[in-house]
Amino acid sequence: METSSAQNKAIVHAFVAAINTQDWPALVAVLDPAFVRHSDAAGAAGAKSAGELVAFLQGEYKTFPDAHEELLDLVAEGDRVAARHRFTGTQTGPMGPYAASGRRLTATYLAIYRISEGRIAEAWAEWDNLAGLRQLGHAGEA
Repeated sequence: METSSAQNKAIVHAFVAAINTQDWPALVAVLDPAFVRHSDAAGAAGAKSAGELVAFLQGEYKTFPDAHEELLDLVAEGDRVAARHRFTGTQTGPMGPYAASGRRLTATYLAIYRISEGRIAEAWAEWDNLAGLRQLGHAGEA
C-alpha cells in the first residue's frame, strides 16, 4: 500500500501526538513491526524495536516529566518525511550520569521517517547533545 505525502505527514503527526500523550499503544500502532530508530546523538537514543523506543521515551519522561514535542516543519516526498522538531522539558530527574538540574531545555532536532505500508518503518534522528547539556548546566562553555 503506497501512501500519499499528506498521509505520510499525518502518520508522523500521529506519532508525535502519541508521544505527547504518552499513549504507548497508539505509538506502537503507527510503527512497523520491524521498526528501527537510528541515532548517533546519544548511545541510548537508537532503538531496534518499537519496545526499545517506548522504553527510551518512558525514561525521557522520568527525566523530563513535562516533556513536549512540537513539529515545526514537515516535508514529504515518496516514502520519506523530514521533520524539524522542538523538544521542551524541565530536567527534574537524573539523565545518565547527570543529576537533575531543575532547568528547562528547549532544543530543536531533525528527523527523517521512512513510511512503509502506512507505518513508520525507520527513523533517523540527530540533535546537538552539547548544546542541551549546556542549557541544563552540565557542560561549560567552549
